[in-house]
Amino acid sequence: MLVHGLIAKATTTVVTGAVGAVAYDLARKAVAKAPVRDAAVVVTSWGLRGTRKAEESAESARLAVADVVAEARERVGEETTPPGTADAGHTHEH
Repeated sequence: MLVHGLIAKATTTVVTGAVGAVAYDLARKAVAKAPVRDAAVVVTSWGLRGTRKAEESAESARLAVADVVAEARERVGEETTPPGTADAGHTHEH
């Protein structure tokens, strides 16, 4: 009886292992056939395009806000500094 129980457990273990091995091989072959690299390249290119578009939009928004601020300063009588120059009123060092 003890031998019969051991043989039954060994058989189920072997069958389970064989089914697992077959499933693993099928999954590996399916992944190998799938165009994973091509899909990764496409998704990355979409990401780069989206990033560039976001950068363009952010730059446009920054320029629009700068124009509004410059016009507001002109209306209140302040002089505006040209872009890229330091503020004339800030003369001390940090």
